[in-house]
Amino acid sequence: MQFIDQARIAVRGGRGGDGIVAFRREKYVPAGGPSGGDGGRGGDVLLRADPNLQTLLDFKYKRLFAAIDGVRGGPNRSSGASGKHLVIKVPCGTEVRDRRTGILLGDLTEPGQELLVAAGGRGGLGNAHYLSNRNRAPEKFTEGRDGEAWILQLELKLLAEVGIIGQPNAGKSTLIAVLSAARPRIADYPFTTLVPNLGVVRRPSGDGTVFADIPGLIAGAAQGAGLGHDFLRHIERTRLLLHLVDGSADDVLADLEVVERELKAYGHGLEQRPRLVVLTKAELLDPEQQAESLEALAAHGRTALALPTIDRPLAISAASRQGLEALLAVVWRELGVDRPREWSAQQAAAPEPEWVLAPLPGVRKRGQPSVEPCS
Repeated sequence: MQFIDQARIAVRGGRGGDGIVAFRREKYVPAGGPSGGDGGRGGDVLLRADPNLQTLLDFKYKRLFAAIDGVRGGPNRSSGASGKHLVIKVPCGTEVRDRRTGILLGDLTEPGQELLVAAGGRGGLGNAHYLSNRNRAPEKFTEGRDGEAWILQLELKLLAEVGIIGQPNAGKSTLIAVLSAARPRIADYPFTTLVPNLGVVRRPSGDGTVFADIPGLIAGAAQGAGLGHDFLRHIERTRLLLHLVDGSADDVLADLEVVERELKAYGHGLEQRPRLVVLTKAELLDPEQQAESLEALAAHGRTALALPTIDRPLAISAASRQGLEALLAVVWRELGVDRPREWSAQQAAAPEPEWVLAPLPGVRKRGQPSVEPCS
């Protein structure tokens, strides 16, 4: 399946039905009066988070979504039927922004969470509404209003607690393949991983934690070299980063600096995210080389780079399963299997953003929209 994590779509609420002009025509009612009914309201367009979706691939082939229009009114004060709402399913972790202004409209992270993105138009009034003492046979009615129309930018940010980063061929895909049931492509050449891979690692308590393997970063990624920063958005939600450094590299300190420099250039708080430096391919090093490399990484990360590390660097070998238990023990301790992290508790106690389950700017105040509708 092709991995698509960005999409642009146009949405339009249904148009309201028109009111009509009608009069009572019963045989023994000589002055029946007006009986024109109101038009039905147009359908709304909503986005709904679906845990069964993993990509925005569906929006590559269909980009225009319109709800059903309301039905015009009928005689005998009969109101027209309202248009059916249109529900668009998106993956959990989808951010929704206005394409023209970049305003964040919603962040759908919970399964079943919905966001109103285009309200349907109001139905028109029939002539029965205009009956008065001065006008006993009104022939006035109103047309239904158009539904709202917007151009939206969808960005998928995978929901994972642990992000695995490093240079190409650092052993990221091998590690996630060993720890979980994920089966990423693994080969002995750079950029084997072209898209993020997700794997669920079982905790001691029996439930699972999602790990995300991000394609390798190289020097100059901020300027577009290699895969650039295309996929770093997928670790913005992580609570912990595992920075893998190839133990067989000529200069492990230089490799560490390259990736950390690119994280800093990307921003979004990733440079301050708690991380654990991991020396991979330990089976290729003798004990003395391992000790020297680990000590050098610890000293360099603490002094020159000032990394927010949670523990001393660890040496592992995914191929021989060496050091994996110690690695997972540190991960579970940091994630707090039995207790939430302090910053997570503060985040949970914070009030919900105003945009959650809210309409787009200008949906209710049609006279003064804060975002210009698309034509």
